[in-house]
Amino acid sequence: MKNSQAVHVGTLTHAEMLTGPHARRRSLLARAEDAGLDHLFMADHVSFHTGLGMDGLIQAATAAALAPGLRVYVGVYLLALRHPVPVARQIASLAESAPGQLILGVGVGGEDRHEIEVCGVDPTSRGRRTDECLEILRGLLSGKPTSFSGEFFTLEDALIVPAPTPPVPVVIGGRADAALGRAARWGDGWLGIWSSPRRYAEALERIRDFAREAGRPQAPSRNGLQLWVGIDEQKDRARERLSKAMTAVYRIPYERFEKYSPYGTPAEIADFLAPYVEAGCREFNVMAVAESTEKEIDAVAEIRRRLVEGR
Repeated sequence: MKNSQAVHVGTLTHAEMLTGPHARRRSLLARAEDAGLDHLFMADHVSFHTGLGMDGLIQAATAAALAPGLRVYVGVYLLALRHPVPVARQIASLAESAPGQLILGVGVGGEDRHEIEVCGVDPTSRGRRTDECLEILRGLLSGKPTSFSGEFFTLEDALIVPAPTPPVPVVIGGRADAALGRAARWGDGWLGIWSSPRRYAEALERIRDFAREAGRPQAPSRNGLQLWVGIDEQKDRARERLSKAMTAVYRIPYERFEKYSPYGTPAEIADFLAPYVEAGCREFNVMAVAESTEKEIDAVAEIRRRLVEGR
């Protein structure tokens, strides 16, 4: 039996998909399109830990051009590190060249406080800055003159045209109540991470409560989950590969993430994710770690097939 509501699944855009020989890029992206994936997603970091990073909107533009049959999902954009007016122009430009392809996830970051500091932002202010940026961005993306006076930004009659058509969905990431309230006020949905199915369902209920308090007639409904998974027929090998990759990125032992980051065959991963669908999740950003990029794409496509078909 298929799920009564659509489930969308996407895979992470590895460096191989966006850099290096064009033939290799096109081959991998064509594989993702042909496999039936719904979207590609990309991270956003300015200078993460060792100085590595990627600009989420630039990568989204590259992927949108190379794979017009797939949506591109920035998960998540560190909006507080930028000024919202030029960001609105970037989004409007991308939406004009690739209408309907972009989904913008927004988060406050925080895994690396130094990354925030080197951008001239006080890490303790990033939540408040994000709130101001979202209010300004929402106004600007409407195509109407926007004025604002706040703690961090002041502008009068700023205007960005043409407005994206169709509008770009804005999805808010984060686990804390502040993030859930942000999703309720400004988001079209919420992107969860490091969450059990029970906590995921409770978070959606909290967002509904916050939305009512904010006077929104309907709570945001574009709700997703971002997670790492290890893929291999041998579970020990899948775990080892996933543990190595996650420890290298976060500099935290994998055991801290293990209960939220499954490993095994695509069928086992789909079984792990099915309770999230029951809890209300409809979009999955799956960061698969496998023997090769091709196997990662194929595994995520198989996970998608099983979730969509409900088996």
